[in-house]
Amino acid sequence: MARTGPYGNFRFSVIEESGQIVGGFSDASGLNAEVTIAEYRAGTDKQNHVTKVPGVHKFENVTLKRGIVDSESFWDWMNEVWTQGPGAKRVIRVVLQSESSQDVQQWKLSGAFPTKYTGPTLAAAGGTEVAMEEWQIAYDVMEFSQLGTPD
Repeated sequence: MARTGPYGNFRFSVIEESGQIVGGFSDASGLNAEVTIAEYRAGTDKQNHVTKVPGVHKFENVTLKRGIVDSESFWDWMNEVWTQGPGAKRVIRVVLQSESSQDVQQWKLSGAFPTKYTGPTLAAAGGTEVAMEEWQIAYDVMEFSQLGTPD
């Protein structure tokens, strides 16, 4: 039977092509694809209107947010970008999971590399906030796929 209710947006993981989980993130945003359009009007058209044709496609950078943990994997990757340039590109997957932890959908990001790091806001007052970091990932191509049978 097909699932009728939407999945929660809180169960996902970010995984390298090797299958290793990159990290636990609280937010992933920017999984966007866009096709630009080109408008033209042929001089022989009887009606005065434009025709729209698909142009190039592009993808928005993905932003990943998480509480700071003892992990240097993203810093190591950023260092590879600084020293190796395009040689540091990787394939990563953002995988959505059902409530029973079954992988149900994935976004495969090919040619991915970190482009921006935003560190935590540190403040002595309060003491109850979690120190958060944010990574922005650029990529060349996004592929979407449905995984398995939904719950």
